[in-house]
Amino acid sequence: MTAAPRWFKPVVIAALLWNLLGFFAYLSDVRLTPDDIAKMPAAQQALYNARPVWAVAAYAFAVWGGLLGSIALLLKKRWATPVFAVSLAGVIVQDTALFLFTNATTKVGAPVYLLQALVIIVCVLLVWLSRKAAAAGWTG
Repeated sequence: MTAAPRWFKPVVIAALLWNLLGFFAYLSDVRLTPDDIAKMPAAQQALYNARPVWAVAAYAFAVWGGLLGSIALLLKKRWATPVFAVSLAGVIVQDTALFLFTNATTKVGAPVYLLQALVIIVCVLLVWLSRKAAAAGWTG
């Protein structure tokens, strides 16, 4: 294994923090009670209730994959790449549900596109970074 460049560790720590935010967002989402949902604006309630179960499962794969991939990359493990790929697949499936089955933009507006675009970009970059780290010998 060769030494990683100086920027590698801070970038991976930023990725870990990003994925921790996603993980906590997921936990708060799946722990909502019916009373919590009833307090949401009508559009948000409709979006929440329209999600298929498989989309919530994809959300879990996305956040768990991102978190585990970040930890693996921080530990310089080569298996970070397939775990990040699972995370990316989870995001794609989740976004498919969000945009094709829930009609999110009419319920909460166009900003949902910006947020999900950012999530996809970060996921793709993490897959790329983990592949680059493996090819360069920074992970073993």
